[in-house]
Amino acid sequence: MAGGNKRYSRTNSNGNITKLPERGPVESLIYWRDVKKSGIFFGAGLITLLAISCFSVISVFAYLSLLTLAGTVAFRIYKSVMQAIQKTPEGHPFKEYLEIDLTLSQEKVQNIAGVAVAHVNGFVAELRRLFLVEDLVDSIKFGVILWVLTYIGGWFNGMTLVILAFVSLFTLPKVYENNKQSIDTYLDLVRSKLSEISEKIKAAIPIGKKPIAAETDKDK
Repeated sequence: MAGGNKRYSRTNSNGNITKLPERGPVESLIYWRDVKKSGIFFGAGLITLLAISCFSVISVFAYLSLLTLAGTVAFRIYKSVMQAIQKTPEGHPFKEYLEIDLTLSQEKVQNIAGVAVAHVNGFVAELRRLFLVEDLVDSIKFGVILWVLTYIGGWFNGMTLVILAFVSLFTLPKVYENNKQSIDTYLDLVRSKLSEISEKIKAAIPIGKKPIAAETDKDK
């Protein structure tokens, strides 16, 4: 397939083969399209996060870097010795990776910066809207979320939350993909209930609503 993308499929309980939707390189890791690659990335990431939770970031970085350097140096020496014994001109064992272009183009940096700025602006605008009570119900919902976060912060520290988020990133999307129909049914039910409750609260609390007569006079 063009662009180097692979088409993946799975066999369901009835024995039928279902083609899985195409994903980008990062999404392919999260959705376990290649179990070996995803397993290596997930295991390495989880071990790193657990190490950071027990030791300082500097220590973890230094030890991981030393371990990686020792592995590459040993492999480089091994390949050089094997080439000398077998007299094969294979060249540098990491030549393929050394030739990869890692430079970022100015256009790509500008695109990334533009997306980041747009997200920051949207985040700041949303916080302003919530804290200054543009919509009372939304601000109350935000307050409830903050109240729940106070309990979560008491139960877990920041690093534990990062580890849980990392594990969830590699499990929840795949669970959702495998059970999309049933999960969507329950999510739609929850959304309808929340929307119904929100409408009832807005109807009971007239704050922020303009009088109908005033709006009519203004239009005239």
